[in-house]
Amino acid sequence: MSAKAKAKTKKTAKPVKKAKAAAPKKAAPALECRVCGYRVIVDRSCGCVEAHPLICCGQPMAEA
Repeated sequence: MSAKAKAKTKKTAKPVKKAKAAAPKKAAPALECRVCGYRVIVDRSCGCVEAHPLICCGQPMAEA
C-alpha cells in the first residue's frame, strides 16, 4: 500500500465534546399559610414592581 492509501484508511479519534454543565436552577418561591399549612409554589413571576400577596385563612401567606 502506498502512503496515501495508509493515511486514508487510518482512523483518527475525534475529540469528544464535553456537555456543558446546566446552570443551577433557582428554587421556586414557596408560600405557606401559617394557619392551615397550605403551601403554594410560584413557578412564574409576573414582573410587576409591587408585590401581590396571596391571602389564605384571612392572612397573607408567608415564604416557607
